[in-house]
Amino acid sequence: MTLAQTYREPEEQTSEAQTADWGPLNGLPGNPMMWILILGELAVFGALLLGFSVARTLNPATFADAQNHLHRVLGGLNTLVLVTSGFLVAAAIWRRHEGRDARLLLLSGMALGLIFLAVKGVEYGDLIAAGIGIETNTFFQLYFLITGFHAAHIILGLIIFAIVYFADSIENLETGAAFWHMLDMVWVLIYPIIYLVR
Repeated sequence: MTLAQTYREPEEQTSEAQTADWGPLNGLPGNPMMWILILGELAVFGALLLGFSVARTLNPATFADAQNHLHRVLGGLNTLVLVTSGFLVAAAIWRRHEGRDARLLLLSGMALGLIFLAVKGVEYGDLIAAGIGIETNTFFQLYFLITGFHAAHIILGLIIFAIVYFADSIENLETGAAFWHMLDMVWVLIYPIIYLVR
C-alpha cells in the first residue's frame, strides 16, 4: 500500500455510513441517516397538512372565521426569515467547500432561526391574550399542533447547528443543512395552507 493510498485529506475521508450502500441516498449531501429522518418527517407533516385540509373542507365557515385571527403579516415575515436563513446556510456550505471558515454564516442562519421562534412566540402570545387556545375549535387545535410541531423542529435544527459549529466538517454542515432546508420547505407549505387558503 502506497503513502497516497493510506493518506487522505480530512475532507476526503468518509464515514462508515457513507461507505455503506444506501442506494439512491448515496448521492445526497450529508449523512444518509439524516435523509431517512427527513423522509419520515415529511410524511408526518404531509399527513398533518392533509388532515388540516380535509377538516377545512368539512367545516369551511369555522375555519374561515378562525383564520381571520391569524397574523398573516407575521406569518409572511417568518417565511422571509426562514428562507433567508436557509440561503445563509447554503452559502455556508459553499464557503466551506472553498476551504474557508463558514461559522459566521452559520451563526447568522441560526440567529434568523431564533428570530423565527421569537415571531412565532409573539403570534402565540397574541392569540392566548385574546382567549384563543388549543381547545377553542378544530382550526386552532390543528394550528397549534402543526405550527408547534414545526417550531419544535426549528429548536432541534438549532441544536444540530450548535453541534455542527463545534464539530466543523463539510459532512456535518451538509447533514444539518439538509434538515434545515426540510424545515424551510415545510414552512413554505404551512404558511399558505394555514394562513392564506380559504
